[in-house]
Amino acid sequence: MRGPRAWQVAVAHAALVIVTLVTLYPVLWVVKMALTPSQAFSAGGLPIPDAVSLANFRDVVGTTDASGGWLFGRQLFNSLIVSSATALLGLALSTTAAYALSRWDFPGRDRSMAAFLVTQMFPSVVMSIPLYLLLDALSLQGSLVGLVLVYATTSVPFSVWTLKGYFDTIPRELEEAALIDGASRFLTFRVVILPLARPAIAVTGLFSFMAAWNEFILAATLMSDPRAFTLPIVLQRYVDDYSTEWGRFAAGALIVSFPVVALFFALQRQFVEGLTAGGVKG
Repeated sequence: MRGPRAWQVAVAHAALVIVTLVTLYPVLWVVKMALTPSQAFSAGGLPIPDAVSLANFRDVVGTTDASGGWLFGRQLFNSLIVSSATALLGLALSTTAAYALSRWDFPGRDRSMAAFLVTQMFPSVVMSIPLYLLLDALSLQGSLVGLVLVYATTSVPFSVWTLKGYFDTIPRELEEAALIDGASRFLTFRVVILPLARPAIAVTGLFSFMAAWNEFILAATLMSDPRAFTLPIVLQRYVDDYSTEWGRFAAGALIVSFPVVALFFALQRQFVEGLTAGGVKG
């Protein structure tokens, strides 16, 4: 069978290049505004800055509080701690719940799954006031611990649904073989099920991290001290009712995106290894 001709390969590559450029065009515009020293919205068709400057990045990263402390560093630390704790706590709760819903048939199981699904239908705006009152009653309003608890409870339903569907695809015979060999139920879950579910756990954890990293509404509602702000609130401060600091806003947007991009690249190999780790030869 003859392969594709040279002109067909060239056309296919040209089409891929065009699609890639169209996709990257908005990103290049953000880079242009971040590198432009002016705070005005850049006009023009080409996303190439007239003058290159890192002043916007220095202004965003170098923000300080009233006492002279490095405010942006603390806010970056807040986002990292809140997002990481949300992903870990959400996975710790959802893996065991999803496994129980997948393997045991008990009264109320279907209703529990439906209840998880119903909680996903309410937007953050609807949940902000009840959550605010609950955290205020627990003296956790304005604290990072309260924000982690809020984010974890909102990520658990999605995580349970995702992991439950993956646990259903794992053969029960693997667990039965481990139980026959004398392993306990928890040991079987930890040694047999969790390694096979690595791709689903990695994807679920990444989505939980990203959701907490990018969330703005609840963080802006619950947090009032600038030292406890997360990065999405910091970006919003560059948008005013009458003006917008486009250069600093674009620079901050790029800085906020860097950890997520780095996490994608760091977990890329884990995704591939996890997908092949569950193969069973007959």
